[in-house]
Amino acid sequence: MPTELNVPAACAVVVNPSKVPDLDAFRQTVTETLAKAGWPAPVWYETTPEDPGRGQATAALDEGAEVVFAAGGDGTVMACITALSGTDAALAILPAGTGNLLAANLGLSTDLAAGLGVAIEGGLRRLDVGRCEDANFAVMAGLGFDAKMLDSTSETTKKRIGWPAYLIGAAKHLRDRPMRVTITIDGGPPLRRRAKTVLVANVGRLQGGVRLLEAADPADGKLDVAVLSPRTLGQWAAMAWAVARRHDRVPALEVFRGARVSIESRKAEPRQLDGDLIDPGTRLDVEVQPKALWLCVPQPADHPDLTSDADAVAERAKRLMKTGQ
Repeated sequence: MPTELNVPAACAVVVNPSKVPDLDAFRQTVTETLAKAGWPAPVWYETTPEDPGRGQATAALDEGAEVVFAAGGDGTVMACITALSGTDAALAILPAGTGNLLAANLGLSTDLAAGLGVAIEGGLRRLDVGRCEDANFAVMAGLGFDAKMLDSTSETTKKRIGWPAYLIGAAKHLRDRPMRVTITIDGGPPLRRRAKTVLVANVGRLQGGVRLLEAADPADGKLDVAVLSPRTLGQWAAMAWAVARRHDRVPALEVFRGARVSIESRKAEPRQLDGDLIDPGTRLDVEVQPKALWLCVPQPADHPDLTSDADAVAERAKRLMKTGQ
């Protein structure tokens, strides 16, 4: 049973030009590398401040792209995920920028040549995605402290020092008052908490490779809900130490699991999806879409976060061939 993607009939690149220092050299490298592998020339789409990639990825699908390369930061990747979820087109990530949370979580290289090689090799896996309002995400959604941290992190500092810039943003909000939230999971009894942040995660790593949720699996049809409730600097330090040492029990951290999660706060709070801020609100409603996204991954895939589905890959290939007739 095949578990590989053959040479696609068409492919596209959705690129955020602000994240690529030399766009001409980038285009040349991508086009020449794919041509040497026998791939068709990709159609190029550039993102804009008004559209970070969703419209461009949708246009690529309309033109018959079977593989869409997302070349940008977390916002570009998430926009492409929203467009590609539920389709037979595969996402290939060419990370740029400073975040790249999905690539970090799944062990994907940040090197351009390696990223292209992953797509050319043809390894495919299906991942769950989370749905929140009108967007899909593959990493995590958050309400509270984590979104405040992102909002307080300077783009200039991120470009200069990378992910440690988030620590500077986080330090500004360690003493903020906790939120009063009500969390409902799969329609169960409401959980009332005084929390600094609530995360709804598909995978477990945060910025800097910190593994907050050891059991998070992006292909199990569930989402992990992390409720962080440290009240003092000492509790923050104890939590950070336990997470860094991968202790089984982490102070001031509760973890739940479910397919549908609703979080309601007493007042509007900052919110984020996959590291991108969305409008503040009093609610964060998330539902999992099981195995909705095809992702190009190293072949053979030996990363523990990725699971093989040979039958599904074969069925996808049949549908693509039928569409091309």
